[in-house]
Amino acid sequence: MYRKVYLKKGKEESLKRFHPWIFSGAIHHVDEGIGEGEVVRVLTVDGDFIAVGHYQVGSIAVRVLSFDDEEVGEAFWERRLRAALQMRIAVGLADVTGNDTYRLVHGEGDFLPGLVIDCYGKTAVVQAHSVGMHVSRHEIAQTLVSVMEGRIANVFYKSETTLPFKADLGQENGFIIGGSADDTAVENGLRFHVDWLKGQKTGFFIDQRENRLLLEKYAKGRDVLNMFCYTGGFSFYAMRGGAQTVHSVDSSAKAIELTRQNIALNFPDDSRHQAFCEDAFKFLDGIDGRYDLIVLDPPAFAKHRGALHNALKGYTRLNAKAFERIREGGILFTFSCSQVVTKDHFRNAVFTAAAQSGRKVRILHQLHQPADHPVNIYHPEGEYLKGLVLYVE
Repeated sequence: MYRKVYLKKGKEESLKRFHPWIFSGAIHHVDEGIGEGEVVRVLTVDGDFIAVGHYQVGSIAVRVLSFDDEEVGEAFWERRLRAALQMRIAVGLADVTGNDTYRLVHGEGDFLPGLVIDCYGKTAVVQAHSVGMHVSRHEIAQTLVSVMEGRIANVFYKSETTLPFKADLGQENGFIIGGSADDTAVENGLRFHVDWLKGQKTGFFIDQRENRLLLEKYAKGRDVLNMFCYTGGFSFYAMRGGAQTVHSVDSSAKAIELTRQNIALNFPDDSRHQAFCEDAFKFLDGIDGRYDLIVLDPPAFAKHRGALHNALKGYTRLNAKAFERIREGGILFTFSCSQVVTKDHFRNAVFTAAAQSGRKVRILHQLHQPADHPVNIYHPEGEYLKGLVLYVE
């Protein structure tokens, strides 16, 4: 049925615990002619079946699609996509009035490693993080429209920056089904523009939805600073929460323009908001006592383990500046989205920053990714977003 990958003796143990990655060092040999993106059968060196998955050149050589010896075709995609949709309906994210924005597929968390699908109104943005998912993109898109039964009319493929450049796939961003000029979506009753063509991730940070809602509850009467604001998500929730002033900061002029557009969509001509295109560390240097609610949601400081040490120093430095300058009785929302930074790593970095500042600090909430970004219990690496809400005396 499929060409075969044979594992070294004993290297099947993690797969018996249903971990979905096979590293290149675990492979004994492969059938001749296997190409990147192929579906392969994974066997022990003695020939016993282990799994079916996508083959790829690199550290992660096989991403497991199934631990059953089955064909990966239309029926497989339909079953997995339908299960993903049913979970989003069950947790109250799909088919809900006032919310047409949610992640439908979260890679390993939905047993589809290498695939991300975000829904924005009638448009689904599909992102491949493996060659195999890229090869299957058209079949996935067709099945997706069928499974969604009218919820989705357009499929935009956005994988230019997520696939290995050495694979030389010639991928381009663009619609592969339908097409729409309407780039607005709704989250918890608030509207926003989605830059799915050139924006980060799939165009919006859906993973902060619940944390934005929590911030809204703390915003009333406060002076809010939203650092690394990107498209202004935390800012317009703070506005709705009754903040006295809201300032959004990002080093990207494009992000600042999107933030202004999103504020105008929800709060036209509201003088409480200002946006600044400036370096975060430089901006923080000049804010002494000006804000009593600060959001620190930086891009990933570490994208691989080799960058971990410097990343933790960066988180400490950033949080120390906020602790030193936030008003007495202030609240700090601080995050890390680096997968290689564990909850303990991040908490220790923030602890060090608090100690350096000499402020009294209490933890109010420990935050994480929402239900539409589920963590496969057999793949703890999928828990990437962590955050703290802190009260600073």
